[in-house]
Amino acid sequence: MKGTLVSTRFLMVCLSKMTVTHLHFFLHETLGGKNPLAVEVAQANISSLPFGTLYAIDDILNIGLEDNSEVIGNAQGLALTVGGNTTTGVMYVDFGFTKGKFKGSSISLFSRNPITNTEREVVVVGGRGKFRIAKGFALLKTYFLNATTVIVDFNVTLIHTDPILETQFSWIVWLCTTLLE
Repeated sequence: MKGTLVSTRFLMVCLSKMTVTHLHFFLHETLGGKNPLAVEVAQANISSLPFGTLYAIDDILNIGLEDNSEVIGNAQGLALTVGGNTTTGVMYVDFGFTKGKFKGSSISLFSRNPITNTEREVVVVGGRGKFRIAKGFALLKTYFLNATTVIVDFNVTLIHTDPILETQFSWIVWLCTTLLE
């Protein structure tokens, strides 16, 4: 019983050093055309299907659904089509924020992404700046999709360290993140 009480108290201290942040933004992607934001960089030479096709992306992050809404950053990374039916992708993308209170910070996603599902969930595996040691998830909802344009709504929930507390209590933050894994 005493060990459980100590573990519970330690967990409460750990969680008090962590911050939960919710983000909401829209990813705007342009395929093809004069200024594409996603381009094919390689394709497997095994069939005419897009299975095994690798894309480089540099998408725009807006606060709103409209193209002319304020830009708050960009999403840069790679996406790979996987599976024989090509309805699933694997993505590694760094979402860098260039404006607002999270300017200079980013979150990293590395996850399976069933791209033809209107609503889906992907995992946040890290972050930098104000999102140091971030873990969490993003709920994605495709609002618009055609041959040249994709607009996806991102609702992100993050658990991360507070950089100020981290410098003051770095050993506690290290121990907490190790125990929470």
